[in-house]
Amino acid sequence: SVTPIRPPRTGVAHPCFETVPVNTVGVKCGENLVQVEVKQDLFGIGQLIQPAHLTLGGCAAVGEDVEAQRLIFESELQGCGSKLEMVEDAFIYTFYLLYKPINFAMTNVHFSPCRKLNVSSNALKPTWTFFADSKLVEEQLYFSLKLMTDDWQIERASSQYFLGDLIRMEASILQYHHVPLRVFVESCVATLVPDINSKPRYSFIENDGCLVDAALMGTSSQFLPRSQDHKLQIQLETFIFKQQYAEMDLIYITCHHLKATAASSPTYAEGKACSFVNGWWSADGDDQVCGCCDTTCTMRRARAISIHAAVLGPISIQ
Repeated sequence: SVTPIRPPRTGVAHPCFETVPVNTVGVKCGENLVQVEVKQDLFGIGQLIQPAHLTLGGCAAVGEDVEAQRLIFESELQGCGSKLEMVEDAFIYTFYLLYKPINFAMTNVHFSPCRKLNVSSNALKPTWTFFADSKLVEEQLYFSLKLMTDDWQIERASSQYFLGDLIRMEASILQYHHVPLRVFVESCVATLVPDINSKPRYSFIENDGCLVDAALMGTSSQFLPRSQDHKLQIQLETFIFKQQYAEMDLIYITCHHLKATAASSPTYAEGKACSFVNGWWSADGDDQVCGCCDTTCTMRRARAISIHAAVLGPISIQ
């Protein structure tokens, strides 16, 4: 919630120092900017604060509505000392309103980017909302999984392959105005029908991003070194499916748990892309995160944003 914290008590108790919800802060959320509007009667006690005494994370007000007695602040989502918290299906940016007269007070403003950043040309129309309890507005993330041409430039038109061909898959996330993202694939299986629980099935990515096929079968299947954070390229040998199950002429590949993390965050054991080529190595260059691929990687979900599943198929292997 957005609840101003009053200056600390000094001496005798005074009723105006009681912390009560007040409707004095409004947030206007855009695709890459936030505007915060604050009533100068910040604590709802009939006393106006001085504009110079209030900042948004150290950034001064960019405007003042004298008639309405309001201060206006504006910042990029990653500006003015904001902090990013990642929870499932949402980014939460936290800004601090700093009130520094003789005494000091602080209040938190919590919000996340506006919902559903549309691919169409329709303009986003943010609205002002004054509130006592803040509302988290989730941003929709768009993942994709595609079969790609040999040069990785465009999506492959055909899903028919021959033994000896390489299957090139690309997982990606559309990069809008939110914080730069890095995409990962936790697990993938091949099945004869589009049902991840059906049998027979062949699991070739598991353990939170370990491509185990090369380690088990000695193939050249691997994650390619990452060139763009929001894309992850996977190269598979077709014969591995035939080698496992002769009847795998027509397969479906299901990658469940596509996920994204902030690109600025370090990779970790539960967010990695590891291949086996004379030892485990990472597509992101930090091979130490692959140390658990031969055992079990500890579960830790707090850093991931949005868990998604995707299915490719039917894919024909002749």
